[in-house]
Parts: sequence; structure tokens; C-alpha cells
Amino acid sequence: MSKSKAWLSAFRLRTLPLSLSGIIAGSAVAYYSDFWDPIIFSLAMVTTVLFQILSNLANDLGDGAKGTDNDNRVGPERAVQSGIITQKEMKIAVGINSVLSLLSAGALIYFGTQNMPYEMIWFYSGLALLCVLAAITYTVGKKAYGYHGMGDIMVLIFFGGVSVLGVYSLFAKSFSNENILLAIGIGLLSTAVLNLNNMRDYVNDENSGKNTIVVKMGPNQAKFYHTIIILIAMACLAQFINSIGEPILFLALTPALYLLFHIRKVMQTTDPKDFDPELKKVALSTFGIALLLFGIIIILVENA
Repeated sequence: MSKSKAWLSAFRLRTLPLSLSGIIAGSAVAYYSDFWDPIIFSLAMVTTVLFQILSNLANDLGDGAKGTDNDNRVGPERAVQSGIITQKEMKIAVGINSVLSLLSAGALIYFGTQNMPYEMIWFYSGLALLCVLAAITYTVGKKAYGYHGMGDIMVLIFFGGVSVLGVYSLFAKSFSNENILLAIGIGLLSTAVLNLNNMRDYVNDENSGKNTIVVKMGPNQAKFYHTIIILIAMACLAQFINSIGEPILFLALTPALYLLFHIRKVMQTTDPKDFDPELKKVALSTFGIALLLFGIIIILVENA
């Protein structure tokens, strides 16, 4: 593998659609509520992509340094693990991406907090710093929270709460309780993707001291956990759409029907390698739900 391909691989581009799902879903509701600003939307998308790439690079650095990425793991070979990119080079990349993420977040905060109380600037600035910190400390450092079973809750918070509720508030300049169900739904589906990743890497994670939720509860219980979080996510999304009062929006849940077949596949899987293709399917299903929600809302609003 060439160095350029190694860097491209380290960015983990296949994770980007999932990271954008919350932003798209939150923006869709803002559009429906007649709160729209293309600048806020564009900056939110760019910022989220930078945060996700930062997380991916830091994950590569942390797991590589700890030896968790090794020849025994089931997933694809990582950049630092391969030796093509050194730890020093990856640290520099993490630093550069951190700065870019904060600059993009700063621009988003500037445009998004117009006509909002001055305190909200500090609130969103602190939130941006937390996003950077969370992206890095998932695997980097002696107290990396990903090694203590905290990855799932953090994904729920940042991919659901921060993305959906945060971006909506920047559009609307206010908070809406109705969006909590949407945030939980998107957040739990994102958590399901992480759970699949951890089920795939269960054996190596356990041997490497990475105590994910899967390691803590065991692979069999993790399958039931996986089923529960997906079903709860679907219920939350359905109830959110029901609360809007636009039955046609249920068409946005069409990709969720596939997840029922996915659950069956997960329950029948015995070889950890077979979990890997399921990651992309759940991530793209989540992305599809968000895109359909936005698309149908645009049609509703434009034809009202």
C-alpha cells in the first residue's frame, strides 16, 4: 500500500455518511419548521466530517500505540499498524485536523449564534472543544474511554444529541423537546454500528484489554443488546414522525425495514468476520433514513 492510500484508508471514508445522518435529520426538521440557512447547513456538514476524520485518525493512533491493532484483529489493517504511517506522523495529522475542526466549528458558531444570547457562544464553543476531546480520547491516552466500555454512550450523545439537537438549535435559535426522539433514534442506530464493530473485534479487544460493552457482556448477550437498541431506535423514529402529523414521512423509514433482516443475520452469525459487511449496511440504512426524511420534507414544504 502506498503512503497516499494509507492516509486515505486512515480517513475511513465509509464512516462519513453515518456521521452526517444526525446533521441531515436535524436540518430536515429545521427546514420543515421554516428555519433554514444554507450557510449553517454547509458549515455543520463540513464540521461534522472534520470531527469524524479526527476521530478516525485518533482511533488509528490510539489503538496502534496500545497494540490493539495487530495481526489478530478481524477488521481491515490500520495505517499505524501497517507501519506505513508512523505514530509521529499520525500525531501531527491529529493535531492539524484538530485545528481545522475547531476553525470550522468556530465559523459555524459565529453564523449559527447570530441573534442568540451571548452565553450561547460560550456554550457552543465549549461543546466544540468537547467534540474534539471526545474524538481524541476514545482510544488515545491512559484513560481512553473506549477501553472502559463508554464508547456506546458517547456515540449516542454525540451522533444523536449533539448532531440532531445541536444543529436544529443553531437554525431555530431555540430548543425543541419534540426532536429528542429523533436524536435518540439516530443516536441508537449509530451505536448499533459501533456495537457491530466491537462484536467483530471481540476476541482481539478482550485479549488487548479493550473492555468494550461487548467484552463486558459477552458476544451472545451483545447480539440481544444489538437487537434491543435497533428496535428502540425504530420505535423512537416512528413516534417522532407520528408526532409531526405527516403520515407520508413514514416512507422515510423504508430503509429501516431492511434492519429487520439485519437483526436476523446478526443473531445467526457465528464467525466474527461476517459482522464486518453488516456495519456498512446499518450505516447506509441510517443515512438513507435521514436523506429520505429531508427529501420528503422538502417536497412537503415546497408544495404546501
